[in-house]
Amino acid sequence: MSTCSASRVLIYVQHLLGVGHLQRALQLSDALLRHGFQVDLVSGGQPTRLQLPANLRIHQLPPVYSADGSFSRLLDTNGDAIDDDWRERRKHQLLDIFNSSKAQVLITETFPFGRRMLRFELLPLLEASRKSVECRQVIASIRDILQPRSKPGRDRETCELIDAYYDHVLVHGDANIARLQDSFARANCIADKLYYSGYICAQPPPSAPSNAGTDEVLVSAGGSNTGLQILRAALAAKPLSACRDLHWRLLVSPAISTADFNQLQELADDGVSVERNRADFTELIKGARLSISQAGYNTMTDLLSSDTPAVVIPYAEGDEIEQTLRAQVLQARGRLIALNQTELGALSLARSIAAALATNTKLAVNLNGADNSAVMIKRWLTEAEEAR
Repeated sequence: MSTCSASRVLIYVQHLLGVGHLQRALQLSDALLRHGFQVDLVSGGQPTRLQLPANLRIHQLPPVYSADGSFSRLLDTNGDAIDDDWRERRKHQLLDIFNSSKAQVLITETFPFGRRMLRFELLPLLEASRKSVECRQVIASIRDILQPRSKPGRDRETCELIDAYYDHVLVHGDANIARLQDSFARANCIADKLYYSGYICAQPPPSAPSNAGTDEVLVSAGGSNTGLQILRAALAAKPLSACRDLHWRLLVSPAISTADFNQLQELADDGVSVERNRADFTELIKGARLSISQAGYNTMTDLLSSDTPAVVIPYAEGDEIEQTLRAQVLQARGRLIALNQTELGALSLARSIAAALATNTKLAVNLNGADNSAVMIKRWLTEAEEAR
């Protein structure tokens, strides 16, 4: 066994609204484990029932979540705003985990391109990484498209943090589809540290049922409570659409209340099934005649892994445009039809469905981001050790 095959990685991830960031971090963890790394994952979000990779060592910080899509207030498990004492306790817990892990590689998911409200613990973590005897590589792990910053100086601050603490920035996307400069104006300032891994895609579960969801319309709303409008619009659009005679399957996030879930079931006709999110979503989307969803990273990677036509309604509450940018990029390449959230209705969705069914869904894209990331991280660590 090589020295690198026993190397230790610590991944920090904080999900605040949905679970997409955690899902991507788990998929990266799985690839690192398969490539011989020992992986500790530190999660700061609400505990979930997501399936964990075998042999992953997971550490749960006191959970924090966002009150809404504005991400302006962080709340603890009791729904109270976090205070300085809470921040201090969590910071020390994170530092204790890092020190005990003796990690040779530290990966921060999203930060410093986002999660600015977590600087109280992330800046001390980065300082600790630079003082560590063991840590050789500090890597930022980010998705294909970022939420552009609106406040002056924030992009400059990000570049300064990259320059001070980070060895590499891993963009989990395909540069032939979207480049970082499309959503981060100062990408040229960190060009020497920038690498594209390809998209990180979910692995299908080993027990995926055969022919599940074949030839149906699959309507999904992600892992948060923000997709209820899409689910309701889909029910209204069904009798108006070219897919009216197909079976429709609505997948409902656990974050959507039981009352709203029951109401969806009451509104559904005999040709519609309403159920909670399923672990075999990747397989369902491959077998579907059509997908209707938001445009979050994980849902789009599942879609890109298939040839299924799609209508996407990007999440666009507040100032959020990340999903809109992703949808526009993929629509420009003819892969899907994007419908603005403000224009969503039964008739507009039915028209978008007709347009989606006429698209050519073939698109060449790098979908091997998890394994590519593991290979690059192994190489970087080997080079760092040899340079000592």
